[in-house]
Amino acid sequence: MPNRSSNRKTTDPNVAAFRVMQHVIALSEGAPGAAENGTGGKNPAAVALGHLGGLKGGPARAKALSAKKRSAIAKRAARARWKKAR
Repeated sequence: MPNRSSNRKTTDPNVAAFRVMQHVIALSEGAPGAAENGTGGKNPAAVALGHLGGLKGGPARAKALSAKKRSAIAKRAARARWKKAR
C-alpha cells in the first residue's frame, strides 16, 4: 500500500538548501512573521495573556479533580510515555 503521509519530506540536499536560503532572505528583508521580536509576528499582549492562562490552568484543574481521578490520569499518561519508548 502506498505511503499516504501528507508531510512528504525530500531527501534532496539541494531542495533543503534552497528552502534554508529562502528563509534567511525572508528574515533579512523583515518579512511578516520574522523572528525579530521573538513572538513570530503575534500580538505581544495576546501572547502574555495566553501565557498567564496556561500558568493558571494546570494547578486549577488539579485542584478540581479528586485524588482518585488524578491518579488515573497520571497512570494513563505514564502508560502512554512507556508505550512510546518501546
